[in-house]
Amino acid sequence: MEIIGFILAFVIGITLGLVGAGGSILTITVLVYVLGVPPTMSTTYSLFIVGITSLVGSIDYFRKGLVDLQKGLFFSFPAFIMVFLMRKFVMPHIPEVVYQSVDFTVSKNLMVMLIFALLMIGASYSMIKSDRKPSEQIGHKVSYWMIFLEGILVGILTGFVGAGGGFMIIPAMVVFAKLPMKKAVGTSLLIITINSAFGAIGDFSAGIALDWYFLTKFAALTIAGILTGGYLSKKIDGDQLKPAFGWFVLVVGCWIIVKELVLR
Repeated sequence: MEIIGFILAFVIGITLGLVGAGGSILTITVLVYVLGVPPTMSTTYSLFIVGITSLVGSIDYFRKGLVDLQKGLFFSFPAFIMVFLMRKFVMPHIPEVVYQSVDFTVSKNLMVMLIFALLMIGASYSMIKSDRKPSEQIGHKVSYWMIFLEGILVGILTGFVGAGGGFMIIPAMVVFAKLPMKKAVGTSLLIITINSAFGAIGDFSAGIALDWYFLTKFAALTIAGILTGGYLSKKIDGDQLKPAFGWFVLVVGCWIIVKELVLR
């Protein structure tokens, strides 16, 4: 299973390079269900893996002039504060058993996976409907208040489930920041990098120990994947792949709910 997991790490990088989102969704799924990493720890691993992979991808987009630093940093400011607070103060204090009755127990790991699955289902909707052009339906004025509020929401979700939130960031960059799609993807990778870095800092300061050898191998393959995806993006339109990827994410999200509640 380990070999399959590391092959999938390369696929995760390709997906992130082509679509600009979904890296964390796939990473956590592979870590938990293929490599057997506990859900709570997988959120920590995901922050490191997706963060460093997005950094490499954002550098590539920056060289092409496809990163809006001003709007990216404006979005990141409330987001990374919320990520840090969630990882440093909230997550370590959630009890291992959140709820318990005679017939049913909700553990911290179960809660994380259920919320993660719901997040996947929400993400799938935005990907399936990616053929819409909302930026053409809204005025041309940049909505900094909405960017700020979206940053807070993404920061909370990233801090809780370890997902970078690219599926939320990219539409926000298109709709509220009025960026072209490719520039929205590049800016999204920058934001994910910053959020993941502060999330990892929150984990480190909370005393969480990591398997650096495992992380290095996994991250190296995702980096190779995102570089490959960046090259393929010149030949393949990532927007055309989003609906199919969205349906895949929807199926996996529903499967996680069934597995955790019915088949466990």
